Amino acid sequence: MENKINYYKKSQQILDEIKKCPAKPTLLLHACCGPCSTFPLKFLCPHFKVTIFFNNSNIYPLDEYNRRLEELKKFLTYFERDYGHHVDLIVTPYDNENYMKDLEPYKNQPEGQTRCFICYEKRMDQAFKYADENGFDYFTTVMTISRQKNSQKLNEIGIKLSNKYKNTKYFLSDFKKNKGIDEAREMRIHYDLYQQLYCGCKYTYENCLIKYKK
Repeated sequence: MENKINYYKKSQQILDEIKKCPAKPTLLLHACCGPCSTFPLKFLCPHFKVTIFFNNSNIYPLDEYNRRLEELKKFLTYFERDYGHHVDLIVTPYDNENYMKDLEPYKNQPEGQTRCFICYEKRMDQAFKYADENGFDYFTTVMTISRQKNSQKLNEIGIKLSNKYKNTKYFLSDFKKNKGIDEAREMRIHYDLYQQLYCGCKYTYENCLIKYKK
């Protein structure tokens, strides 16, 4: 069996070094929705000045994209009120048609295979590039909070991209570990955040429709 790397432990090691810094470093956080941002923000904001990067043209249809974005904005308001951390939000233009061209050849794959890995990397690459060009100290993604996302693969992508973008470091994470997933769920319920029933792209959307019509 392949040995899995403990990325939660590695994140703690990075934080131990950051605590020695005289000021909080900046971190650009790719986020796909409000619920997935809950615990990661609580985890990160005591140590970083965080900005969220919402670049999720994979989400289909547009109404769903808008709903997830509005829920994220709502949560950021609650988060600042209750935790005292202001988090800026950057939103990129929505372009589902062009985004899906790289994913379409893998449309018949089940979730969690090559199509998803391409999708992870497309969004992380765009966000990492922005972080690197705009002077952020660190970049990471909320996606490791999800049980449906492969944290080993996400961190592999992050490490790969850190060799491409030299000015910004990648923050290793596995937010779901150490009961992070449980705390995220409690926060979602507490703030009454909309919980989507599928990951995002039109292929998972179609599978969701089939599942719930049964």
